[in-house]
Amino acid sequence: MILSLASYRDKVRGCWLGKNIGGTLGAPFEGKRQLNDLTFYAQDLRGNPPPNDDLDLQLVWLGAVEKYGRQLNSRILGEYWLSYIIPNWVEYGAGKTNLRMGLVPPLSGHFNNPYKDSCGCFIRSEIWACLAPGHPEIAVEYAFEDAIVDHAHEGLYGEIFCAALESAAFVEQAPFKLIEIGLSYIPENCGVARGVKKAVACFESGLSWQEARGEVLEAVPGTFGVQGTPSHQLPTDIPIGERGWDAPSNIGIIIIGWLYGEGDFGKSLCLAVNCGEDTDCTAATLGAILGITGGIQSIPKEWREPIGDEINTICINTLDGGLSIPKTVTELTERTLRLTPLFLGSSLCDVLAEGGYTIDVRSGDDLYHREQERNFWIKESFAQKLAQSPNCVHYDFIIFNTLLDYLGDPVIRPGTPRKFKLVLGNNICQQQWLKFKWHLPDGWTVSPSAQGAAYLDLSHMGKTVLEYELTAETLDQSHYDLFLEISSQGHPTRGIIPIVLLNS
Repeated sequence: MILSLASYRDKVRGCWLGKNIGGTLGAPFEGKRQLNDLTFYAQDLRGNPPPNDDLDLQLVWLGAVEKYGRQLNSRILGEYWLSYIIPNWVEYGAGKTNLRMGLVPPLSGHFNNPYKDSCGCFIRSEIWACLAPGHPEIAVEYAFEDAIVDHAHEGLYGEIFCAALESAAFVEQAPFKLIEIGLSYIPENCGVARGVKKAVACFESGLSWQEARGEVLEAVPGTFGVQGTPSHQLPTDIPIGERGWDAPSNIGIIIIGWLYGEGDFGKSLCLAVNCGEDTDCTAATLGAILGITGGIQSIPKEWREPIGDEINTICINTLDGGLSIPKTVTELTERTLRLTPLFLGSSLCDVLAEGGYTIDVRSGDDLYHREQERNFWIKESFAQKLAQSPNCVHYDFIIFNTLLDYLGDPVIRPGTPRKFKLVLGNNICQQQWLKFKWHLPDGWTVSPSAQGAAYLDLSHMGKTVLEYELTAETLDQSHYDLFLEISSQGHPTRGIIPIVLLNS
């Protein structure tokens, strides 16, 4: 199936404008557990929308993609996060604090982060969908790298679900099919999946949207709406969930707004906001979905005119230079379109002689998640990656790749042996001998030895697994930086794996 440049441009513009509209609509009601009665903007906009982090964060990611393209990964995004994102609230602050301590993703998103299951990364999913239209299998790979910077578990599943759904929305319009496609990429019984399925079941059972809201908040109880509501005003019939466990309920609310809105753009967004909780995130994400499926003309003029074309930001550090931020939805759309041929490559983008390009997209059952057939080059499937512990860190060193499993949180206790597992894969078509050297603080020991070697067979013959045990009899620092040096006999490549351990 072919997606023309004209249709693609229309849908990308619809995505970014819908995102801006939804974030603006929901912002005044964010963080309140209440039923609202909204039918239109609550602000006097006059073509000058207020800033909103739902769109801000993706403008930073745009700059990263413009520089690194398909080579982008979580560690690059982590550096951009530290350099250009101003806020330090909840999961943003927890992730940045971990990054400053030297903990790389996914450790940065998981460790000591009670907000890792919240909403701050599914709101960043659209950039990956727009760069991989009709290719959810590509969009989710980058959504994964994005999410693990400052989230894990349900927060991660939320972004994967949204990115897959939004990418498929470039070629499919039916809500129920798009929901099924999104669900196919995440664990079937995770909180996000349960929240989505509950919203669908309520709609199919004929319940009102108010009843559906109550059912979703009871099935996957969150806490986001509690923070802005005085305790004496909190509903007594809705449970309060575990702190920060907010993605499942808010994605369920997106589905409520979408289904009960019955194709009406304004009604759908208002219903999402009227459910309360993380209202700017739910309405912004839903606005993007509707903008992709219907294009710019599906957004009524009365919703487009007050918001205008401007993009205002509040969360981005532009004073230090090095980052060019789009000032309008038009500019954001065109810069997205310029990236796509390089991002997808010549096998999926056909550049036309008269200028422009078309995109070869998937359709039908090909949009659902399915595991790739195993071959020499595939290191792991997406499902395997998603199921891995957030204490596993990947490094790729051209001729070999590694996975370091911390086997728990990155902490160490005096006199207590600390185990690690190292999994190595071969990236070339010849066997290798790898040599290992640990660089440790004084007084530390490693078993079986600080230096050693291991045979690395061809990738299709399996991986090499090594286990180590570190011991520090005394600890007198708050954190320790260690290094594991890996080299391949007869090759110039040296891989350095930094290991950060915090004094418990």
